[in-house]
Amino acid sequence: MNKKSLILPFLVVISIAFIGCISNNKSNNVAKVDANQIEKPNIIFYLADDQDVYDYGCYGNEKVNTTAVDRLAKEGMLFTNAFTAQAICAPSRSQVFTGKYPVKNGCFANHTATRPTIESVTSKMKKLGYEVVLAGKSHVKPSSVYQWDKEWLPVPKKDVPRAYIPLDSIKAYFKKTKKPFCMFITSKYPHGKYFDVENAKTEDIKFYPFNESKKNDKAFIQKKAGYYRSIAEDNTQIEKVLEFVDEHLNDNTLFIYSADHGVSGKFTLKDIGLKVPFVVRWPKVIKAGTISNQLIHYTDVLPTFMDIAGGKPVQDIDGKSFLPILKGNDVAVNKYVYGVRTNQNILNSEVFPSRMIRNQRYKYIRNFNSLEVVEENLTGKSNVDYFIKRGANAFKHEPFEELYDLQNDPFEQKNIVNNPELKLIKEKLVKDLFSWMKTQSDFLNEEKGNMPLITAKGNRGFKLDKDTPRRKIPDSIKNTLLEEDYKIIKHW
Repeated sequence: MNKKSLILPFLVVISIAFIGCISNNKSNNVAKVDANQIEKPNIIFYLADDQDVYDYGCYGNEKVNTTAVDRLAKEGMLFTNAFTAQAICAPSRSQVFTGKYPVKNGCFANHTATRPTIESVTSKMKKLGYEVVLAGKSHVKPSSVYQWDKEWLPVPKKDVPRAYIPLDSIKAYFKKTKKPFCMFITSKYPHGKYFDVENAKTEDIKFYPFNESKKNDKAFIQKKAGYYRSIAEDNTQIEKVLEFVDEHLNDNTLFIYSADHGVSGKFTLKDIGLKVPFVVRWPKVIKAGTISNQLIHYTDVLPTFMDIAGGKPVQDIDGKSFLPILKGNDVAVNKYVYGVRTNQNILNSEVFPSRMIRNQRYKYIRNFNSLEVVEENLTGKSNVDYFIKRGANAFKHEPFEELYDLQNDPFEQKNIVNNPELKLIKEKLVKDLFSWMKTQSDFLNEEKGNMPLITAKGNRGFKLDKDTPRRKIPDSIKNTLLEEDYKIIKHW
């Protein structure tokens, strides 16, 4: 038998198998097409603003309307351990777009810029044949780093507290696009200002260990009801986007839903701030109704997108691709995820930086300017030391070290750092945290007395010695800090 007679039957079998996969790709009961064997998918990343991971039906809250996200979870994969490193808008988004943690990418204080030398998603995905689009809230800069092929701003809308995503532009783009695209749809919901809800009732709110004490707080109930209503408003936007996707795009479309951080833990290193919802639908690849408990991180998003697009891993990115998980392989991506807390350059600016390391079970936090160690951080300059002491007193109930057993205490209610049985675990976490901090070129380290004051150049650089709408400074200390007293973020 000659070679042709051997090859022909083989090709016929392969063709029949491939046609069978295509004709059945919408069924949940058949094997999915391997992601490496299909054309480059369209990629959509929908990002909500300031929404707790616990406030979704698919994450266990039956009292909030998130039917669109719940649908995505049923049709795709839900991650239970997805994280951002910082519970603030700009630093959180910069990780998604650069694949680097906040201190390394430069955006570790709110309203500050990514380092101008960094190559972001816009450049990396363009090189892999994608058009890269931003539809909605930006909150990242400089423009030299984020060169979107197309960018549409949020659209003002009557009788609602926040502008809408640009739905008309999104729909028109889906209808006419021919090139593979990576689109970030960035909502301004449910971020406050919230809706005003009449007759808000306690029984309409789901409570957790971190807010159970507020069940009789009428102001809290009123605000929470408005927040729930804003979540429902965002749900209508997501539903419209999914309608456009189903109408104009094929099932080789990867759709990710997330929210940039939790509002109940904003500015903190608790899971209520850093753990994020993360739901992925990709009909050609992901089996419907699956759950992953693996640790993934916002820095993993860009390398995953590059992997999907056929790119190779690069050394200058912190994150790792979780494409194997999407393809059904339950493999570990990260041993640890890390967190950064920078309280300066916000309206409540205080000097109280912290760092965090977390694995599947344990979390360690170090608060570098706690009252326990504040005396060791003083400089001898009375005006500088005023702000260091003020920062420590602003968080006087937060200890120098925190350790939590997340398996038995998922809401981090009991600090077990002094448990002698966990001494070796704590020491290992401390060692690995500082090792990671060195790779980030962190300005904090294990040495005492290193407590930098931070501000940023530009209009949004909040100076510690000036009033803000939420913080008043005594007249005697106003305008006493010199430029050399700050560790200014110089890469602006």
